[in-house]
Amino acid sequence: MVKQSMEVTEHLDELRKRIILVLSVFILSFIAAFIFVQDIYNWLTLDVDMTLAVLGPLDIILIYFSIAAVVAAGVTIPVVIFQIWRFVAPGLTGEERKVSAAYIPVSLLLFAGGLSFGYFIVLPLVLDFLLALGEGTFETMFTADRYFSFVLRMTVPFAVLFEMPLVIMFLTSIGVVTPYGLHKNRKYAYFIIVIVSVLVSPPDFLSDILVIIPLIFLYEISISLSKGVYRRRLKRIEAEE
Repeated sequence: MVKQSMEVTEHLDELRKRIILVLSVFILSFIAAFIFVQDIYNWLTLDVDMTLAVLGPLDIILIYFSIAAVVAAGVTIPVVIFQIWRFVAPGLTGEERKVSAAYIPVSLLLFAGGLSFGYFIVLPLVLDFLLALGEGTFETMFTADRYFSFVLRMTVPFAVLFEMPLVIMFLTSIGVVTPYGLHKNRKYAYFIIVIVSVLVSPPDFLSDILVIIPLIFLYEISISLSKGVYRRRLKRIEAEE
């Protein structure tokens, strides 16, 4: 009983240290981003053909805080993933540790790929489309907070949703899902994808299509990857028997 209590205390102490490390990285990244926030702001608004407005002096500092926080979160995410892996790794077998370690760089690449896809492809297309709708009818003026909210809505959901193949591969490796089940329930998955796309994208038809098509493509890729993981899992089970 005493030994179990000591082990729990050690685990909690290790968890506390890792949380402190993550928070330290976030705070330092936030400070560094805030020092260069003007340069980051200029880069983010490089393609905007107008000066962004603010509705009050307090909005300026809030916008700068928001930008610094988003940059700090982006820097901290890899650290969070790595610390989670380091925390659970001692309880995994050698094979599980090897497989889970391979997921870390892939998850970061998918996250960065989703952000890039949203920022460099989807955002300009949707922004040009929406501006074209109001051309000659409305005088267009952006406030900084509305513009950055729009940018976040068109990038962050893609960064998260691009993790779909990795999540499905992991669930397949532990036996939660199978490629045959994914294939059989494809129509339900497509329905969920449509619902999610409508919720995360701005309320216009073009935005919905630009979100739906990549997600369906990712789902089909996930099925193919799941087949490979499922075959390896069956071979491993047969070898153990």
